[in-house]
Amino acid sequence: MKKTVSLRLVTLLAAGAVLAGCATQQGNQTAVGTGAGAALGAGLGALIGDSSRAAAIGAGIGAVAGGVAGYNWNRITGQINQSGASNMGIDVAEQPDGSLKVNVPSTVSFDTDSYTLKPQLRPVLDTVAQSLNENPQLRAKVVGHTDSTGQAAYNQTLSENRARSVVNYLARQGVAQTRLSSEGRGQNDPIADNGSAAGRAENRRVEIYLYATQ
Repeated sequence: MKKTVSLRLVTLLAAGAVLAGCATQQGNQTAVGTGAGAALGAGLGALIGDSSRAAAIGAGIGAVAGGVAGYNWNRITGQINQSGASNMGIDVAEQPDGSLKVNVPSTVSFDTDSYTLKPQLRPVLDTVAQSLNENPQLRAKVVGHTDSTGQAAYNQTLSENRARSVVNYLARQGVAQTRLSSEGRGQNDPIADNGSAAGRAENRRVEIYLYATQ
Protein backbone atom coordinates (compact mmCIF):
# COMPACT_ATOMS: atom_id res chain seq x y z
CA MET A 1 0.00 0.00 0.00
CA LYS A 2 2.79 2.44 0.89
CA LYS A 3 4.47 1.76 -2.44
CA THR A 4 1.24 2.51 -4.32
CA VAL A 5 0.72 5.80 -2.46
CA SER A 6 4.32 6.85 -3.10
CA LEU A 7 4.00 6.17 -6.81
CA ARG A 8 0.78 8.17 -6.98
CA LEU A 9 2.42 11.07 -5.13
CA VAL A 10 5.36 11.11 -7.54
CA THR A 11 2.94 11.14 -10.46
CA LEU A 12 1.02 14.07 -8.95
CA LEU A 13 4.21 16.03 -8.33
CA ALA A 14 5.35 15.51 -11.90
CA ALA A 15 1.98 16.58 -13.25
CA GLY A 16 2.03 19.66 -11.05
CA ALA A 17 5.45 20.63 -12.39
CA VAL A 18 4.26 20.37 -15.98
CA LEU A 19 1.05 22.31 -15.37
CA ALA A 20 2.70 25.01 -13.32
CA GLY A 21 5.23 25.56 -16.08
CA CYS A 22 2.44 26.74 -18.37
CA ALA A 23 2.67 30.45 -17.66
CA THR A 24 1.17 33.42 -19.43
CA GLN A 25 3.57 36.17 -20.41
CA GLN A 26 2.77 39.79 -21.22
CA GLY A 27 5.87 41.87 -21.90
CA ASN A 28 8.12 41.64 -18.87
CA GLN A 29 5.25 40.54 -16.62
CA THR A 30 4.80 36.82 -15.95
CA ALA A 31 1.83 35.31 -14.17
CA VAL A 32 1.49 31.68 -13.14
CA GLY A 33 -2.02 30.27 -12.83
CA THR A 34 -3.14 28.65 -9.60
CA GLY A 35 -4.90 25.80 -11.39
CA ALA A 36 -1.91 23.49 -11.17
CA GLY A 37 -1.58 23.99 -7.45
CA ALA A 38 -5.30 23.51 -6.91
CA ALA A 39 -5.39 20.33 -8.95
CA LEU A 40 -2.35 18.99 -7.16
CA GLY A 41 -3.87 19.91 -3.82
CA ALA A 42 -6.99 17.93 -4.66
CA GLY A 43 -4.87 14.91 -5.49
CA LEU A 44 -2.91 15.24 -2.26
CA GLY A 45 -6.17 15.45 -0.37
CA ALA A 46 -7.05 11.96 -1.56
CA LEU A 47 -3.66 10.74 -0.39
CA ILE A 48 -3.30 12.37 3.01
CA GLY A 49 -6.98 12.67 3.93
CA ASP A 50 -6.83 16.39 4.73
CA SER A 51 -8.18 18.50 1.87
CA SER A 52 -7.52 21.92 3.45
CA ARG A 53 -3.89 21.11 4.29
CA ALA A 54 -3.46 19.52 0.87
CA ALA A 55 -4.74 22.64 -0.87
CA ALA A 56 -2.07 24.75 0.82
CA ILE A 57 0.62 22.22 -0.01
CA GLY A 58 -0.60 22.01 -3.59
CA ALA A 59 -0.50 25.77 -4.07
CA GLY A 60 3.05 25.94 -2.79
CA ILE A 61 4.26 23.06 -4.91
CA GLY A 62 2.55 24.51 -7.96
CA ALA A 63 4.46 27.79 -7.61
CA VAL A 64 7.82 26.18 -6.91
CA ALA A 65 7.52 23.58 -9.63
CA GLY A 66 6.76 26.27 -12.19
CA GLY A 67 9.99 28.05 -11.33
CA VAL A 68 8.26 31.41 -10.74
CA ALA A 69 5.95 32.64 -8.01
CA GLY A 70 3.21 34.90 -9.26
CA TYR A 71 4.12 38.15 -10.97
CA ASN A 72 6.96 40.52 -11.80
CA TRP A 73 6.28 43.34 -9.34
CA ASN A 74 9.39 45.47 -9.91
CA ARG A 75 7.72 48.31 -11.80
CA ILE A 76 4.68 48.50 -9.54
CA THR A 77 6.82 48.35 -6.40
CA GLY A 78 8.89 51.25 -7.69
CA GLN A 79 5.81 53.33 -8.51
CA ILE A 80 4.28 52.78 -5.07
CA ASN A 81 7.52 53.70 -3.33
CA GLN A 82 7.89 56.81 -5.49
CA SER A 83 4.37 57.92 -4.54
CA GLY A 84 5.63 58.47 -0.99
CA ALA A 85 5.28 55.02 0.56
CA SER A 86 8.96 54.62 1.41
CA ASN A 87 8.98 58.00 3.19
CA MET A 88 5.98 57.11 5.35
CA GLY A 89 7.16 53.76 6.68
CA ILE A 90 5.00 51.81 4.27
CA ASP A 91 6.69 48.52 3.41
CA VAL A 92 6.18 47.08 -0.07
CA ALA A 93 7.43 43.52 -0.50
CA GLU A 94 6.74 40.44 -2.60
CA GLN A 95 5.49 37.48 -0.60
CA PRO A 96 6.43 33.80 -0.89
CA ASP A 97 3.05 33.05 -2.51
CA GLY A 98 3.77 35.52 -5.32
CA SER A 99 1.53 38.34 -4.11
CA LEU A 100 2.72 41.88 -3.37
CA LYS A 101 2.02 43.15 0.15
CA VAL A 102 1.73 46.86 0.89
CA ASN A 103 1.94 47.11 4.68
CA VAL A 104 0.46 50.41 5.89
CA PRO A 105 1.04 51.40 9.54
CA SER A 106 -1.66 53.18 11.50
CA THR A 107 0.46 56.33 11.79
CA VAL A 108 -0.27 57.19 8.16
CA SER A 109 -3.61 55.46 7.64
CA PHE A 110 -6.15 56.17 10.41
CA ASP A 111 -6.47 58.13 13.64
CA THR A 112 -7.25 56.26 16.86
CA ASP A 113 -10.75 54.71 16.85
CA SER A 114 -11.34 56.06 13.34
CA TYR A 115 -11.75 54.48 9.93
CA THR A 116 -11.49 57.74 7.98
CA LEU A 117 -8.44 57.66 5.73
CA LYS A 118 -5.71 60.17 6.47
CA PRO A 119 -5.03 62.53 3.52
CA GLN A 120 -1.32 61.66 3.35
CA LEU A 121 -2.16 58.06 2.40
CA ARG A 122 -4.20 59.01 -0.65
CA PRO A 123 -1.27 59.41 -3.12
CA VAL A 124 -0.14 55.89 -2.30
CA LEU A 125 -3.64 54.50 -2.77
CA ASP A 126 -3.97 56.49 -5.99
CA THR A 127 -0.88 54.68 -7.30
CA VAL A 128 -2.24 51.30 -6.21
CA ALA A 129 -5.50 52.07 -8.00
CA GLN A 130 -3.62 53.19 -11.11
CA SER A 131 -1.67 49.93 -11.13
CA LEU A 132 -4.89 47.95 -10.87
CA ASN A 133 -6.54 49.95 -13.64
CA GLU A 134 -3.54 49.53 -15.94
CA ASN A 135 -3.24 45.80 -15.28
CA PRO A 136 -6.65 44.10 -15.54
CA GLN A 137 -5.23 40.73 -14.49
CA LEU A 138 -4.48 42.10 -11.02
CA ARG A 139 -6.76 41.91 -7.98
CA ALA A 140 -6.47 43.40 -4.49
CA LYS A 141 -7.41 42.18 -1.04
CA VAL A 142 -7.27 44.56 1.92
CA VAL A 143 -6.85 43.18 5.45
CA GLY A 144 -7.30 45.32 8.56
CA HIS A 145 -5.62 44.64 11.93
CA THR A 146 -5.70 46.16 15.42
CA ASP A 147 -3.73 45.71 18.61
CA SER A 148 -5.20 43.92 21.65
CA THR A 149 -6.27 47.07 23.54
CA GLY A 150 -9.99 47.19 24.22
CA GLN A 151 -12.77 44.72 23.50
CA ALA A 152 -12.12 42.05 20.90
CA ALA A 153 -15.52 42.57 19.25
CA TYR A 154 -14.92 46.31 18.90
CA ASN A 155 -11.47 45.71 17.44
CA GLN A 156 -12.89 43.24 14.94
CA THR A 157 -15.47 45.74 13.71
CA LEU A 158 -12.87 48.52 13.53
CA SER A 159 -10.51 46.37 11.47
CA GLU A 160 -13.31 45.48 9.05
CA ASN A 161 -14.34 49.12 8.65
CA ARG A 162 -10.76 50.22 7.99
CA ALA A 163 -10.28 47.55 5.34
CA ARG A 164 -13.54 48.59 3.68
CA SER A 165 -12.47 52.24 3.73
CA VAL A 166 -9.42 51.36 1.65
CA VAL A 167 -11.47 49.23 -0.73
CA ASN A 168 -14.06 51.98 -1.14
CA TYR A 169 -11.34 54.52 -1.91
CA LEU A 170 -9.82 52.28 -4.58
CA ALA A 171 -13.28 51.78 -6.07
CA ARG A 172 -13.79 55.54 -6.26
CA GLN A 173 -10.61 55.72 -8.33
CA GLY A 174 -12.21 53.50 -10.94
CA VAL A 175 -11.26 49.98 -9.81
CA ALA A 176 -14.18 47.59 -10.25
CA GLN A 177 -15.59 46.28 -6.97
CA THR A 178 -15.44 42.75 -8.40
CA ARG A 179 -11.65 43.01 -8.33
CA LEU A 180 -11.52 44.09 -4.71
CA SER A 181 -12.16 42.33 -1.41
CA SER A 182 -11.67 43.14 2.26
CA GLU A 183 -11.28 41.32 5.55
CA GLY A 184 -10.91 42.36 9.17
CA ARG A 185 -8.84 40.24 11.53
CA GLY A 186 -9.09 42.44 14.61
CA GLN A 187 -6.44 41.58 17.16
CA ASN A 188 -6.10 37.97 16.04
CA ASP A 189 -3.03 38.22 13.80
CA PRO A 190 -0.32 40.19 15.62
CA ILE A 191 3.16 40.59 14.15
CA ALA A 192 4.69 42.02 17.35
CA ASP A 193 4.30 41.86 21.12
CA ASN A 194 1.14 43.62 22.30
CA GLY A 195 2.80 44.02 25.68
CA SER A 196 4.76 47.07 24.52
CA ALA A 197 3.71 50.35 22.94
CA ALA A 198 6.06 49.74 20.01
CA GLY A 199 4.61 46.28 19.45
CA ARG A 200 1.03 47.52 19.56
CA ALA A 201 1.91 50.20 17.00
CA GLU A 202 3.22 47.52 14.62
CA ASN A 203 0.08 45.46 15.04
CA ARG A 204 -2.21 48.37 14.13
CA ARG A 205 -1.95 48.16 10.36
CA VAL A 206 -3.71 47.67 7.05
CA GLU A 207 -2.27 45.26 4.51
CA ILE A 208 -3.02 45.52 0.81
CA TYR A 209 -2.30 42.35 -1.15
CA LEU A 210 -2.04 42.57 -4.92
CA TYR A 211 -2.13 39.32 -6.84
CA ALA A 212 -2.38 38.22 -10.44
CA THR A 213 -5.01 36.03 -12.09
CA GLN A 214 -4.98 34.53 -15.54
